Amino acid sequence: MRLIDENGTQVGIVPLREALAMAEERGYDLVEVAPNAVPPVCRLLDYGKFRYEQSKKEREARRNQKQSELKQIRLMPKTDDHDVAVKANQARRFLLSGDKVKFNLRFRGREMAHPEIGRKMLDEIAEQLSDIAVIEQKPLMEGRVLSMLLAPTAKVLKAAQQAQKAAAQRQSAASAAQPPAAAPVPSASAEVEEDEEEEVLAEDIDLDEEDYDDEDYDDEDDDEFDDDDERERRRRR
Repeated sequence: MRLIDENGTQVGIVPLREALAMAEERGYDLVEVAPNAVPPVCRLLDYGKFRYEQSKKEREARRNQKQSELKQIRLMPKTDDHDVAVKANQARRFLLSGDKVKFNLRFRGREMAHPEIGRKMLDEIAEQLSDIAVIEQKPLMEGRVLSMLLAPTAKVLKAAQQAQKAAAQRQSAASAAQPPAAAPVPSASAEVEEDEEEEVLAEDIDLDEEDYDDEDYDDEDDDEFDDDDERERRRRR
């Protein structure tokens, strides 16, 4: 087999036992990535991590994939050529965005006697949109309504999905580039209140120091009190 190591470097053609021993020694799994190649290609990798990344990519692809919708456009056999062109342009926008379009041509009263008029109208619309659409359902009469279903071609559908994916990436990049919210700026009233609070605290500290300095307390008074107590104890004895 042709072996590729965990760094993506080709080791060369090695026997199976040697590849298994190398994978066990380096703490990786030996995974066959190209079984139809000659010789088969195997790679050293963390299989659990590899499966996780693959499933993450699949989920991302499904999320970016646009679900096609069915758009319906109504017509009548008496619709003039200008209005038919407007309807065709509207259908073109729907098809370019990846949606399917169903034309419903309704007959009334004696119009049912000439269904070929409606078929000719739908055939002309299909011809105008043939560059971006294919006929998924040919004109079919259902009661009084002649219907035709158009679907975007594979090329158009792929382009629409890529455009949607690019738009999603631009949106995520724009949201990531937004600057963080600035911290709120304190108002002038808040600054004044803060200054007043600091002044009050300073006044409290000054008052405490003055009270301490004005106290009539010194070491000599303590000595006099001690001498009086000693003489009293001796007298009692």
